[in-house]
Amino acid sequence: MEVVLLGTGAADGWPNPFCTCASCADAVRRGEVRGQTAALVDDVLMLDCGPEAPHAAVRHGRSLAKVRHILLTHAHADHLGPQALLFRSWVAAGVELDVIGPADALDTCRPWVAPDDPVRFVPVEAGDSLTVGDYSVRVLPARHKVFRDGDAVLYDLSGPGGSRLLWACDTGMWPAEWFEAVRDARFDAVFLEETFGDRSELSEGHLGLPEFGAMVDGLRGAGAVTENTDVVAVHLGHHNPPIDDLRNRLQQLNARPGRDGEVIHVGEEAPLVPHRTLVLGGVRSGKSRHAEELLAAYPSVTYVATGGTREGDDEWAERVALHRERRPASWSTIETSDVAKVLRDADEPLLVDCLGTWLTARLDLHDVWNTGNSAAVDADIDDLLDAWRQVGVPVVAVTNEVGSGVVPASASGRLFRDMLGRLNARVAEASESATLVVAGIPVSLKSN
Repeated sequence: MEVVLLGTGAADGWPNPFCTCASCADAVRRGEVRGQTAALVDDVLMLDCGPEAPHAAVRHGRSLAKVRHILLTHAHADHLGPQALLFRSWVAAGVELDVIGPADALDTCRPWVAPDDPVRFVPVEAGDSLTVGDYSVRVLPARHKVFRDGDAVLYDLSGPGGSRLLWACDTGMWPAEWFEAVRDARFDAVFLEETFGDRSELSEGHLGLPEFGAMVDGLRGAGAVTENTDVVAVHLGHHNPPIDDLRNRLQQLNARPGRDGEVIHVGEEAPLVPHRTLVLGGVRSGKSRHAEELLAAYPSVTYVATGGTREGDDEWAERVALHRERRPASWSTIETSDVAKVLRDADEPLLVDCLGTWLTARLDLHDVWNTGNSAAVDADIDDLLDAWRQVGVPVVAVTNEVGSGVVPASASGRLFRDMLGRLNARVAEASESATLVVAGIPVSLKSN
């Protein structure tokens, strides 16, 4: 199943537009705005449909024209925007649609549907099983309610190819006996709400970070979550710590935060469509961290470290250690300056960090600092660009943005500045995307 996360935020999103807390300020600074949580499966099935979901689909390059099934968890306003049914009828008159959910949620929808509109309402409650098009659905209990117990549910969804996911949003912590309903489910993906961060006391009907961890442990103990399950935190609110801290804490639980617009291939390897991205930035700008975030959805990535080791340089060793600590354990690392060969041989996504240290290594190799003859390095750059254009996997390259400061005092400094500036321009031209990171804020320069 292909799952597009139309939103990954709580009811008020993240950042909350009325809030100036540190968490919201960090999200604003990063330009990471999360809308209300919903998902689109294989372009034909929606998991919740709040008021923001239809336009979120458009922003993420998706159409809802093929949607034939909507699974609603409950009637809270961020999960159900019934007016979408009216807007759909203006352009899709006569097209059948199943709306499935608790009876109270369906009652909220009925006034928005004309008598002759072929919308079929299917009420469900926890414990039900049904076939929805090509999908098998099991309805699970939620520790959450709108007005009464039982008016909110969760979904265990199996696709036509046998892939299986759990849509667990919204819910508080399950009682121990509820985990029996998913005994040995071995989900390929679990989308689990994590609303309140360290403010669990705000509601028993949602999860904070401690309860999220306990819920994952319970699912793991029941055989519902395995070492291969992609556990994705959604319904994220501003009571969470800033995203970097949240990502680190979730990583300790073998989980990760979802991102609005993220495409997840559940139960199958994501097709490795070639896509070249250049990330530029100054020293300590956050460019490497941003590059890592761009590849976070891939279970396995090769990190190409072009800087190597520097004997006796404690500061460099500390930087390398920080980068390694931040990367997922499933990533592998290659230390080499022969980046062209790695690009040509790649069979999984690559992160090249960085082109500045790669250029330095090639200048060292050909003794350009002393001879002033850069012909061999120019040939290396041509070879790198040829491999970059032909790469068969997603690749992100990090580089230093140079030339914005004072003119270097030395001839070697000016040579490096000029050559790296030209290299950056050529790589950006050969890339589908280019981003400049300034003070931790990614600014898109080119997007395709």
